[in-house]
Amino acid sequence: MLLTITISISTLVAINFLLLKFSSNKINRTPKATKKPIVFRPTIALEHESGKLAPTGS
Repeated sequence: MLLTITISISTLVAINFLLLKFSSNKINRTPKATKKPIVFRPTIALEHESGKLAPTGS
């Protein structure tokens, strides 16, 4: 009984791996070498703080 269950599960796992290996859902991926690089040029505007400090009251 235990041997039958083990053989059945092993067979199902083997069939599952074969189906996974030879599945027909192929993904067409473009090679990364043909893509142009993305160049980011951030423009940062810094505001200069004034020389005077606000009164804190302490």
